[in-house]
Amino acid sequence: MANEPYATQPAGEETGPLFGDFPAPTYEAWRKAIDKALKGAPFDKKLVTRTYEGIDLQPLYRLEDCKDLPQFDTLPGFAPFARAAELLGYVGNPWDVCQELPYGAPEAFNQALRADLERGQNAVNLVLDRPTRLGVDADQSEADAIGQGGVSISSLADLEQALAGIDLEQTPLFIQASTTAVPMAALLLALAKQRGVAPAKLRGCIGMDPLGALAREGSLPRPLERIYDSMARLTAWTGVNAPGLQTIAVQSQPYHDGGGTVVQELAFALATAVDYLRAMQARGLEVNAVAPRLRFNCSIGSNFFMEVAGLRAARMLWAKIVAAFDGDAQAQKMSIHARSSAWNKTALDPYVNMLRATVEAFAGVVGGVDSLHIAPFDEVIRTPDEFSRRIARNVHTILREECNIPRTIDPAGGSWYVEWLTDAVARKAWSLLQQVEQQGGMYKSLQAGLPQTQVAEVAAQRAANLARRRDVFVGANMYANLKEKPLEVAPVDAQALQQERTAALARQRAAADSGKRQAALEALAKAGAGIIDAAIQAAGNGATLGEIARTLRAGDSAGPEVYPVCIQRGAVPFERLREAAESYAARTGSRAKIFLANMGPLSQHKGRADFARGFLEVGGFEVIDPDGFADADAAAQAALAAEAPIVVICSTDSTYPELAPPLVKKLKAARPDITVLVAGYPAAQVEALKAAGVDNFVYLGANCHELLLNLQKKTGVVS
Repeated sequence: MANEPYATQPAGEETGPLFGDFPAPTYEAWRKAIDKALKGAPFDKKLVTRTYEGIDLQPLYRLEDCKDLPQFDTLPGFAPFARAAELLGYVGNPWDVCQELPYGAPEAFNQALRADLERGQNAVNLVLDRPTRLGVDADQSEADAIGQGGVSISSLADLEQALAGIDLEQTPLFIQASTTAVPMAALLLALAKQRGVAPAKLRGCIGMDPLGALAREGSLPRPLERIYDSMARLTAWTGVNAPGLQTIAVQSQPYHDGGGTVVQELAFALATAVDYLRAMQARGLEVNAVAPRLRFNCSIGSNFFMEVAGLRAARMLWAKIVAAFDGDAQAQKMSIHARSSAWNKTALDPYVNMLRATVEAFAGVVGGVDSLHIAPFDEVIRTPDEFSRRIARNVHTILREECNIPRTIDPAGGSWYVEWLTDAVARKAWSLLQQVEQQGGMYKSLQAGLPQTQVAEVAAQRAANLARRRDVFVGANMYANLKEKPLEVAPVDAQALQQERTAALARQRAAADSGKRQAALEALAKAGAGIIDAAIQAAGNGATLGEIARTLRAGDSAGPEVYPVCIQRGAVPFERLREAAESYAARTGSRAKIFLANMGPLSQHKGRADFARGFLEVGGFEVIDPDGFADADAAAQAALAAEAPIVVICSTDSTYPELAPPLVKKLKAARPDITVLVAGYPAAQVEALKAAGVDNFVYLGANCHELLLNLQKKTGVVS
């Protein structure tokens, strides 16, 4: 390279024939040029970005910023594993395509699963509905809860139907089992026995995550210590009999879905895992037996570099934690499943969700996840259809086959920015983890409300920035498309699904030998340390998931309660504005109208008229945008003829003192109830314009949501 004409070399070393003729630029020279370009504006204010994580991002990074970082000179497969947990990364072994299929009935789930396994998916991601996660059979559940957000599984026959035609030896199986991991594991292991598959051949995770469930739901169905007893027994049993099955999930999604930061999501996940390690150690399990049984489940937002850094920092910190527990190098390796964000997806302009999910998936694989769910673009609106599932799967394929990401180990490694940001995220997360530890661990911290409060504070900051459009959701709070047609949503007959599931369960109960089932359940109640084998026997003899769960909980007191993390989507307030506008249009036959009083020639009014139009269309208003008017008389006459209850005067700050007062006077003389706004915010004129009758201002930085809601109230869109 040194002899090539365009080779670059470090400053001070021998250079090639071209660059040797020029002095090497220095940071000081660059900074001097930047300060000149800023014309006196402060560098820190204009070019340094403050993130929600409390990290200040510089506009430029250099080798000096990261050469002393602990992970900078490490290699993939070696501690602290920032670059990859395995030596070869994805080379020869890419991430698992692990798509969720939220179909309520086992048969519908199986049809979608078999279709998708033939078209790029290579792992089963079995998301359970809420009754199943709580250990409640379908015939004991409320109709509107069955099949919501996941599949309903109540028996071995249900699981057999859901996994019909699936090779259990060749296909990794991930079940988000929450607190019902033992009953669900019993059904799976009974199914494997029925098919002649040895437990040692199974791969995947039956994830038990009581603290994640507590954060999301606000309660647990049984005491935490009793859940930990079951976790320890299942973990010990699989370690001997099914080493390919992980048994402990650490779900950080509640903190992400509540609006939290990457630092909060990481710190609270690690704090949860520390609680689990301690609980398992207290029950006699060694860290080297427990740590590899953990699978971290996280969400990935669209802040690309922050998410990449967060994943790399997660592996570093987990290695540090396990080492502190005297875990060996193999135990220090972190297993990560990720899904694209639910918090930032929109029901408005939903096809944009494809782009958001693609960026998130790209961040996930560059960051080195082990398995990944890419959300179909219609996930927040309806049960995904075949088209949306295909598009999501194909993102995996494009990243793997066309972007060639698996050909490079740790493609972000060595980037001065990424390495610095990885360290910054790690330090922030470690500090927050220490706060949790000072409160006695994650469980006590949830009881005290620290995670919930901190996430809520960030969510409030995000909401305020979205309301003022400092943060943007394309199609929701900016760039609204009033011509978009809503996606068709197939009606869901909850009563019919409940009847179907109840009838199927009745047939399964009738087909089972009631004597054997009852005997197996009685044996389970007395099994003590042998509950896993006894639970498998009960499942094989026809006991349902709910019956096994109730037997295991017999004699338990009520579980703990905390106030849960408030799960939300950021775009919902703006979606409600548009829903109200659409409802008004359907009710009255037309949208509420706003008239733009464009004053003067095109060059005088166009900039602010375009801004005002985009601002107001976010609220679903029909914006009348005429050519410019020469005087107040013509503008008032046209505005009154349009019969719009709201008028926005669009011109320049220099012309408002002359144009606005007479126009406002004419409008309000004719219609005292009319609302008049000015596009822009001429600070020196605000009080005078208000005195002349101007009601409000449409400007960059205004609280868009609040202003639009008030305008909807004035026009009768909402009461």
